[in-house]
Parts: sequence; C-alpha cells; structure tokens
Amino acid sequence: MKNAARLIVGGLLLAANPTMMSDAAAASCTVGASGISFGSFSPLTHTVVDSTGSVTVNCTDVSFYSISLSSGNGSYAQRRMVSGGSSLFYNLYRDASCQQVWGDGNAGASTVTLANPASGQNYVHIVYGRIPLSVQRSVGVGLYGDVITVVVSY
Repeated sequence: MKNAARLIVGGLLLAANPTMMSDAAAASCTVGASGISFGSFSPLTHTVVDSTGSVTVNCTDVSFYSISLSSGNGSYAQRRMVSGGSSLFYNLYRDASCQQVWGDGNAGASTVTLANPASGQNYVHIVYGRIPLSVQRSVGVGLYGDVITVVVSY
C-alpha cells in the first residue's frame, strides 16, 4: 500500500501600506515560497515522514520583518491535508527537530522574525514539515494536499 502526500505552500505579499522613509524611499518586501513534497510512502512501514521547503524574503529599507504561516485546512495544533473525504495530519516547524510550530503567533505557534535585514539581500528560511504516521495507520491511498499562505509583515 502506497500513499502520496504533497503540501503546496503558496506565497502572499502584504505590502498594501508601505512605510514611507524620510528620504521618500518606500519600504518594501518580496516573498517567494517553495512547496513541500512528502513524496510516496507507506503509513504501515514509516513512523514519520519529513520534508522541507523554504520561504525567501528580500526587503528594502526595513528594520525587521516577520513571517507567518496560515493554518491551512486544520489548526496550528494539527494541520490537515485532504484527499477527497480523507485527511492526513501534519505540521510545519521552524526547527529541524520539529519542536517549534510555525504559525502566526497564536495557539502555541510562533513566527520567524529577522531584525536589521540587509537591504536588497535574499534571506532563505527553511520550513520543516512532518507527518506523524504512527497515529495515522489507516489513512487511505491518495494524493493529499493543503495550501498554506505565507504573510510577511514589516
């Protein structure tokens, strides 16, 4: 029995109200995201499935930025990929040991913040994804997905 699971991470730039600087330059940020693909796996033989994606941020004339990730189909306690009527629980983390849930700062989830980014430089932030299969042995075969919105505040 093989299952395919894929997480699609979407990007969203929030720059509707740029802060004006004293020299009339406008603060701005651009963001890009790479999806996380968990690939094919068997929930009967694996205990967890890990994968990574990334969020790349490039800002001009800002003193800090903060990256939030939405909860997608689930909650920050347990995000959920879907395939038809079936669900596959997973989560996204700030750290490789999968201890710090990456979210919006609510419900135990935290954001990623960078102070004093160099103007015009790309900063790549790794997103760690994990599916805990040891508690989901009966998940059905299918292509599972979720969409996560990336929000950069500055």
